[in-house]
Amino acid sequence: MTQPAVPVSVDHHDGGPGRAGPAGSGRTAGWKGPVAIAAAGLPVGLLWWLLAPTGLNLITRDPALAAGTNPGTWLPRDLVLAGLFLLAGCLSGVFTAGNRPARLTTAAVVLAVAAGAAGALLAWGTGMLAGSWWSPAPATQVSAGVAFSLRAYAMLLIWPAAIALAIFLATVFSRPEPEEGSGADA
Repeated sequence: MTQPAVPVSVDHHDGGPGRAGPAGSGRTAGWKGPVAIAAAGLPVGLLWWLLAPTGLNLITRDPALAAGTNPGTWLPRDLVLAGLFLLAGCLSGVFTAGNRPARLTTAAVVLAVAAGAAGALLAWGTGMLAGSWWSPAPATQVSAGVAFSLRAYAMLLIWPAAIALAIFLATVFSRPEPEEGSGADA
């Protein structure tokens, strides 16, 4: 007796009853998010080279930080990448969880974390490639390996860890969904 006079359609991404998903949303629909997460490694790697010391150094523009042989630039360069990974991981985790984190499957979470790891590796490689292409040539052959690189390889774990943490926090702090079949329409 309390049903609406006009049928209410539910969006296909809502997960609730109603219309089925769009035509052709079979197995490939679950791969779009992880592919986008991994592909985000390209702009993150370019941003790393643009912002970090020994790269283009758009943050400080200090010429003393331009030399990759200066050990004082290694920590700030790694921290710029860590900050970018943390931001990318949090955004990826929030977008993966969406507005219904309780409906995520284990496979979706594992796939998102693996895509974050792939994105981190892609970002690292992109930054190193940009550094080898566009950075000035080092003065000596000995310093060629330290021109633009990552010193703390553990930084590569920040992106997937941030995805997992964001999904966990979204799940913990989300409101519980009402169970189907319960309600006041009896």
